[in-house]
Amino acid sequence: MAALAWLLIPAAAAVVAALWGSWAARNRKSGDVAELAGYAKFREAMERAESGSGPAS
Repeated sequence: MAALAWLLIPAAAAVVAALWGSWAARNRKSGDVAELAGYAKFREAMERAESGSGPAS
């Protein structure tokens, strides 16, 4: 019975590793569109801030 327990530990670890691997390799392209749009807005705001403010001399 102890040998069975020692065989179940690596089998359970393999199942957990397979589940984690499938989760880590999932398709995450849906969030990129929103992130890119937010980055474009940020870039536009920074360009406006640069062109509107000069040195205060």
